[in-house]
Amino acid sequence: MLLAAVALMACSAGARAEDGYNLWLRYAPLDPVLAADYATQLGEVVAPDQTPTLRAARDELVRGLTGLLGTAPRIQNESSAGHVLALGTPQSSALIAPFREELESLGEEGYLLKRTRRDGRDMLLVASRSDIGVLYGTFHLLRLLQTGTALDELTVHEAPRVRLRVLDHWDNLDGYVERGYAGRSLWEWQTLPEWRDPRYTDYARANASLGINGTVLNNVNANAQSLAPQYLDKAAALADVFRPYGIRVYLSARFSAPIELGGLKTADPLDPAVQQWWRDKADEIYQRIPDFGGFLVKANSEGQPGPQDYGRSHADGANLLADALAPHGGVVMWRAFVYAHDVADDRATQAYTEFAGLDGAFRPNVVLQVKNGPIDFQPREPFHPLFGAMPRTPLMMEFQITKEYLGFATHLVYLGPLFEEVLQADTRAGGKRFTVAQSLSGIAGVANIGTDRTWSGSHFDQANWYAFGRLAWNPDQSSRDIAADWAAMTFSPDPAVVQPIVGMMMASREATVNYMTPLGLHHLMARGHHYGPGPWVDGGPRADWTSVYYHRADRNGIGFDRTATGSNAVVQYAPEVAATYADLTQVPEALLLWFHHVPWDHGMASGRPLWDELVGRYSSGVRQVQAMQDTWASLRGRVDADRHEQVAAFLQIQLREAQWWRDASVAYFQSISGRPLPAGEAPPPHPLAYYQALQFPSAPGDGR
Repeated sequence: MLLAAVALMACSAGARAEDGYNLWLRYAPLDPVLAADYATQLGEVVAPDQTPTLRAARDELVRGLTGLLGTAPRIQNESSAGHVLALGTPQSSALIAPFREELESLGEEGYLLKRTRRDGRDMLLVASRSDIGVLYGTFHLLRLLQTGTALDELTVHEAPRVRLRVLDHWDNLDGYVERGYAGRSLWEWQTLPEWRDPRYTDYARANASLGINGTVLNNVNANAQSLAPQYLDKAAALADVFRPYGIRVYLSARFSAPIELGGLKTADPLDPAVQQWWRDKADEIYQRIPDFGGFLVKANSEGQPGPQDYGRSHADGANLLADALAPHGGVVMWRAFVYAHDVADDRATQAYTEFAGLDGAFRPNVVLQVKNGPIDFQPREPFHPLFGAMPRTPLMMEFQITKEYLGFATHLVYLGPLFEEVLQADTRAGGKRFTVAQSLSGIAGVANIGTDRTWSGSHFDQANWYAFGRLAWNPDQSSRDIAADWAAMTFSPDPAVVQPIVGMMMASREATVNYMTPLGLHHLMARGHHYGPGPWVDGGPRADWTSVYYHRADRNGIGFDRTATGSNAVVQYAPEVAATYADLTQVPEALLLWFHHVPWDHGMASGRPLWDELVGRYSSGVRQVQAMQDTWASLRGRVDADRHEQVAAFLQIQLREAQWWRDASVAYFQSISGRPLPAGEAPPPHPLAYYQALQFPSAPGDGR
């Protein structure tokens, strides 16, 4: 009867339309034989529910097992059966208590999954020292079931490698999301704190399934009103929803808030009245939100106020807020994305120049948040030189999950390989191998989550949220393995579905680099909204907001010279790394034009001159998108029709825009180089002036 019921559910699930709302937590019915085997192995469930977090773990387990196995599990307070699935801590469960010593090394958030036999029972444990660890372990177990993993010899010891694992929402108080391509803000400030949309709980569940333990509610380009009493009440309501899921709320703080909210004449961090204002504000926040995480701050960058307005340093500004938060256990995440009012010879050097000399000057509860590369979330950048350069300062990685420079929501670009590439980069700190991941106290991701039913604007963009969370928990994981888990849970555990999808995902980032910014080119997008190609962009208020500032193409060659003969940005890296980047024979070709201005006839590894290689890379990116289309088409009938149709449509958009990037870029660079197209390369269908004249006053994500 169980097999028949599961088979019936599988049939009905296949007929039900899917809209992506359930993310990787679909809990779709498993193959009937596998479901029956799991049901036998798991037996009855012993799951305490004394706290909100333990109740969340129990409820998630019931939701998951009911969907996967086709029947609701039996929940008992004590075990009477031969097979038991036991959840809990040594304090909440007598079945877990004997394993207290084994849990000691896992810390407060770690967990143990273990099949064992004790006192005549066959048991599967989901155990932790803390309630939140039990919830994390429950999600891990459900992931194993969703992906069809054998449980016979299961032993998993898991603990997070990184302390702060945070999503940054660039959401404004009016509901607009800066660089958001998935609709309006998830937070309905108008109806908070009274109405707590059930979607907030689903958001918390999704984050807890990945081990994300913090969320910044508002834009780094902050409005001081976010710290006003009425908005603190709204933030407190969200904190109440998120708390059972281990998620602490943070707020972006505007440095000039003492002036705008407090009526002070200054925001000077050394002014006693300013210091008192921030202490009082911190007390006010913690009265409403006892577990408030702290502040995220963007200061003296892109017009934002900051300590330099008063002749003070970034350390002075960060320490002001840190001292106010310290009695409550809060932290300050101080962003290192800064550039001066005066345009430097090389903007890539500015953050290092301002911060490296401050190593050791920050309070212990300050974390310096550094973008993955020295410019701005480009399709490919070298790792930021501050990683490995500030051993006495806690550092936090800042990735961009929303694809501002990678095709927004419509292009299929799996960011796992980008994240992995940066995290595993060797900084050579201290003259020995030392990865970026080893230097981290935290990882933040700029979220692309909105009111769109898919949460992220497209089905495949969900994978970037997922990959971010998994790598934030353990930066040494394989992005390919993460993609396989996501594909199995999101579409189907069938290898005939998972393997082609993983192939698409793993090739997608390099394809996008090829059709947008090959060989180390960067910042070639259109002005302002960043939609589409604009390698010709010049003029305007700042040179470093233009494309020509970065590619420096002329009749003789192309690329930004960052060696000793140019800006000498390489000197900001450890000597061994700098020597590699500065040597034209050693620098990876993927970063060639980032570090060198190279003649058009420079010989490449392929045997072709640079010009031919550049054009070939652009064309290769287009062909790679075509290959992704073919792969997806082959999955018709194996993926539900609604999602298959939307992904196919988005791939068609991606192909059209990849061709546009290729044609516009080739037309422009040919006008600079004066060289003929390589044999077999089709000329752009329009003259350069056509591409330069295109206007997009309503580009995706631009405007309100």
